[in-house]
Amino acid sequence: MTTCVFVQIRCKPGTTYAVAEQIALREIHSELYSTSGEYDLLMKAYVPATSDVGHFVNESVAGIEGIERTMTTLTFKAF
Repeated sequence: MTTCVFVQIRCKPGTTYAVAEQIALREIHSELYSTSGEYDLLMKAYVPATSDVGHFVNESVAGIEGIERTMTTLTFKAF
């Protein structure tokens, strides 16, 4: 079982491509998109049910150089 999460990532100016490359190299995502607006990247990931989502984001994503801020959205099975 896994938990699907969406992580919006705001990068320091000029670092978006480098951040995206680091995410891709770590193979922690299911999908990764460049976005317009307040955040620069949108990452979709599946976190194992045995893992803590907060630890996953902090240890796997937020520590990447060039990331200024993240916002995580959890998904729930509604239907």
